[in-house]
Amino acid sequence: MKKALLMVSAALVAGVFLSACDKASAPAASAPAASDKIVIGLDDNFPPMGFRDSKSNELVGFDIDLAREAGKRLGATVEFKPIDWNAKEAELSSKRVDALWNGLTITEKRKEQIAFTSPYLENRQIIIVTSKSPVKSKADLAGKVVGVQEGSSAVEAVEKDPVAKNLKELRKFGDNVAALMDVSNGRLDALVVDEVVGRYYTAKRPGEYVVLDDHFGTEEYGVGVRKDDAALLGKLEQALADMKKDGTAEKISTQWFGKNIVK
Repeated sequence: MKKALLMVSAALVAGVFLSACDKASAPAASAPAASDKIVIGLDDNFPPMGFRDSKSNELVGFDIDLAREAGKRLGATVEFKPIDWNAKEAELSSKRVDALWNGLTITEKRKEQIAFTSPYLENRQIIIVTSKSPVKSKADLAGKVVGVQEGSSAVEAVEKDPVAKNLKELRKFGDNVAALMDVSNGRLDALVVDEVVGRYYTAKRPGEYVVLDDHFGTEEYGVGVRKDDAALLGKLEQALADMKKDGTAEKISTQWFGKNIVK
């Protein structure tokens, strides 16, 4: 009898011990889940879409504000990661960034590698020359040296235009700031650039530059994600739609451009 009681007691102790081990190894039900994070790749020298503030060195810009607001609505932390814009597709596909949000033009070529949200802004590829330049039209670019930012949609816009074969040179730059400086000092005859960027710069130095009436076409901006990331694409799509509907996008646009240019 005593032997039987001892065996039962041992079994109960073992059961309690194993139960305690199971509870200790199981994750606590009340442990908070890690917050979502969206890493956004950008060119940090692309005013007014995304750039460094000259005093604080903090990232600021129209697209920066839009992305931060979208992050709040999605309950996600937004991290901005400056990248080589010419390698943006590789940065995205390798998952070093989750999205491209920095004046990214929607093109058929880019659609082969990137999934885009609906357009949120319309843009043109404008031509900037100095106020003393003899270049008055697109046709006058024949025999001239024209600058573009490498990896930008300006490259494709110029190269597919008939005037391209008559250029002396299509010179590519790492950023538009350096290119515009070469327009000023005469090393470039003209710069082809996104209108929102070009007008931002020319407004800072009134009388020095002229934006020609001719341009290299109209295009649209969208946010780009990996093609297999339908979940993020849907969330960003909804956030942008809500921001347009409730007036937040218009407010951000007015702060940066003086009017609502959101599409």
